[in-house]
Amino acid sequence: MNRTMGTTRRRSCRPLGMLALRTTAAWGAALLLFFPLGWLLLTAFKTELQAISVPPLLWFRPTLESLYAVQERSDYLLYARNSVVTSVLSTLLGLALAAPAAYAMVFFKVRHTRDILMWMLSTKMMPAVGALVPVYVLAQKSQLLDTQLVLIIVFALSNLPIMVWMLYTHFKDIPHEILEAARMDGATLWQELRLVLLPLGMGALASTGLLCLVLSWNEAFWSLNLSAAKAGTLATLIASYSSPEGLFWAKLSAASLMAIAPIVVFGWFSQKQLVQGLTFGAVK
Repeated sequence: MNRTMGTTRRRSCRPLGMLALRTTAAWGAALLLFFPLGWLLLTAFKTELQAISVPPLLWFRPTLESLYAVQERSDYLLYARNSVVTSVLSTLLGLALAAPAAYAMVFFKVRHTRDILMWMLSTKMMPAVGALVPVYVLAQKSQLLDTQLVLIIVFALSNLPIMVWMLYTHFKDIPHEILEAARMDGATLWQELRLVLLPLGMGALASTGLLCLVLSWNEAFWSLNLSAAKAGTLATLIASYSSPEGLFWAKLSAASLMAIAPIVVFGWFSQKQLVQGLTFGAVK
């Protein structure tokens, strides 16, 4: 009897111990991931002297000096507007190209459909710097350097493989019989897309668009190389605080905070759709 009770206690302690270990590991990982953002937040409300002090100051009187300095030195609203315009329009352009492509690959498969999808995905493995020279020359010859249009096109094309793959995964779960029934009722291709596929795939389009909107907002490489003061995004604003004299840590942190704050708030409110879009089809 005592032996049975002892075995039962040991078994009941194991799940509790594993739960405590997993909880501790989860909190540790969360704090590790949040630390850079927390440190950025603290530095943004310091003066330049406080930002470079050794050892680092954890207790200090917060100031808005760096935030005001960023706004006085450069037009924050201009960079923010460029980020909004390029991110939103590139996402809409990408969806307009990706949705028909995914539709054709799902409902009108050919022998090499899978190979085309793998080829599209492989283009994301190439470093962006490998395509910089031809893209820059094309933009220069077309007189599109430092314009919103070139950023919209490049952002859309760089996210297009991801968008096609995500929509392809979503559209695969739409029953083919629904579209066949619409064809039997005399629906044209445009009616089939507009009245049947788009309503059924609205969740897929929303989650894909949200993810690519975040990716476009955070894109820095193409923004820094194809734009300047006229069409520069918030990534260009952040990079402007790196100079030959050194880094202005407080102002750099303030500019970074002002750049990521809108997309962090947006991501917080749309996290359910983002997670759904990333994990859709992973678990059946």
